[in-house]
Amino acid sequence: MRHAVVIGGGIGGLCAAIGLHRTGWRVTVYERAPELTGIGAGISIWPNAQRALTELGVEAPLSPQRDGAVLDPRGRRLAGWDMSAYVRRYGLPLAAIHRADLIEALCSVLPESSLHTGVEVLSATPDGVVRHASGSIRADLVVAADGIRSPVRQSLHPHARLAYSRGTAFRGIAEVPSRLSTAWGRGTEVGILPLLDGRVYWWIAEARPEGLRHDDVRAYLLDTYGDWHAPVRSLITATPEILHHDLYHLATPLPTYVSGRLALLGDAAHAMPPYLGQGGCQGIEDAVVLAATLASTSDVAAGLREYDALRRPRSQRVWRTSIRAGSMGPLLRNPVGAAVRTAVLRLAPPSAMARAESWINDWKPPPLPRASTAADHS
Repeated sequence: MRHAVVIGGGIGGLCAAIGLHRTGWRVTVYERAPELTGIGAGISIWPNAQRALTELGVEAPLSPQRDGAVLDPRGRRLAGWDMSAYVRRYGLPLAAIHRADLIEALCSVLPESSLHTGVEVLSATPDGVVRHASGSIRADLVVAADGIRSPVRQSLHPHARLAYSRGTAFRGIAEVPSRLSTAWGRGTEVGILPLLDGRVYWWIAEARPEGLRHDDVRAYLLDTYGDWHAPVRSLITATPEILHHDLYHLATPLPTYVSGRLALLGDAAHAMPPYLGQGGCQGIEDAVVLAATLASTSDVAAGLREYDALRRPRSQRVWRTSIRAGSMGPLLRNPVGAAVRTAVLRLAPPSAMARAESWINDWKPPPLPRASTAADHS
């Protein structure tokens, strides 16, 4: 049985481990954190990623979204989000889930013996050697899903660097009845995604210089956004823990995602700003394609070259589109440009949101062959 080491126990890494496990690999996941869990935030799962999760055999407690709207800061409707149009076009609506719930669902599909926490990987090489604090291991495949600041990526591409996405994000989970919405002001976006069990994931993206911090984040948000449409103030007030992170993306696309027996996946390969909600979704896509290409050949290096040929053009196109989406959305501060954007949104039919970027949501995963091996009974 071929052995794969996956570096990183986030969404992309766990999905890769699931795909490989289901196609007959023995999988070892190394996660440096003491436990496998998600941060206190949600994630949007678009139809392309929902199909990928289904192909992986993952049953996650997704919250299908109902109709919503794009609003101005006062709550006046600029455009509608018609979820029936998504279902007609893609067979699925937009969905959302708490990151911790998704991590739990992914872990439940894997053998417990595959998951190793508290392990910090020190290096990984194209010949399949992974070194960590307790020793080293040689694998037939190494998947580096070690995040936006990936040390493995940096060792393969020493000139790769991150760029500030010109914005910061405040995020949280609250139990306040809310509907799906996105509100745009000048240089600001306030988004609301209902989850299951009465919870709501909200975020505020704000164009601002890098590195600005506040002694009291809640007070700053209430002072700045407390007069925005309901229930923004209530969400800020009711959130136990508000996260605040500056946003970064890869400054330039990588020339390859693979080297020998080593593959980059998710943010390690194509870190993008969150303005399309596709960062995690692209990592899930990566995982299915990786498992499918490696299932079709015994030559790992050849399978990885096919993975690179399939994933790099698409994920880098999404990367470029995400950067443009930020410029026309949350980062747009020019008053004339903002007025034009508002006028265009008011004229758009309710189905326009579903048609936008259809090339992303139309994507369908390759079928995964199901191996009949001891891995199925682990």
